[in-house]
Amino acid sequence: MSTISSSQVEYPNNSISEHVYAGLKKDILALILQPGTRLIVTEIAGKYQISQAPVREALERLKQEGLITGIPNKGSVVSTITAKEIKDIFVLRKIIEGFAIRQSMPLLTEEDYDYLHCLIDEMETANKRNEMLRTLELDMAFHAFFYERCDNQAVLELWNHMQTKVMRFMASFDDIHANNVLAERHLHLVDTLRSGDADAAEAAFIEHMQAYRNIDLD
Repeated sequence: MSTISSSQVEYPNNSISEHVYAGLKKDILALILQPGTRLIVTEIAGKYQISQAPVREALERLKQEGLITGIPNKGSVVSTITAKEIKDIFVLRKIIEGFAIRQSMPLLTEEDYDYLHCLIDEMETANKRNEMLRTLELDMAFHAFFYERCDNQAVLELWNHMQTKVMRFMASFDDIHANNVLAERHLHLVDTLRSGDADAAEAAFIEHMQAYRNIDLD
């Protein structure tokens, strides 16, 4: 995790907090900060050469996303994610993403497809640069598009609640970050959308999800 220079301390407080948040999140997803690791405000503030306030803001964001938790007498620690949680998340995701795809398909325009292709291109670039967090964020943006496009606020809220845990699970699999693999998989999804066959598209998205797990979801 890089250290902010003294000149950067002059940035607005929310910018500093964003920088700390992004750095800690990247380290958690990359397993540099292992589950159970204590996150001590004073130590983080010292490492970044900043005050404690933006650190507390960053930790609160991570807590809201479920990446850290508060434990009595320990403070903030990196949370764990169990096999049961992963199974529950993917079972739910199969249901709601299938719905989101079916609802979105009739509404897709050429502009939408251009946007999806742009995300895939950026995903491939980030992957080749070994920018793991950026790659995962773009992957999540691709799938989030359908949750937003399906025009169902309840479904969108479910996705927003689970996506960080999905990212964390995916981050533990090196094979999904092999060059061109992610891009190819997402291009296939776009092709199934263009086919107009809702059953085939839903099946393709579910198969795509299954490729990222090593536990039995049946």
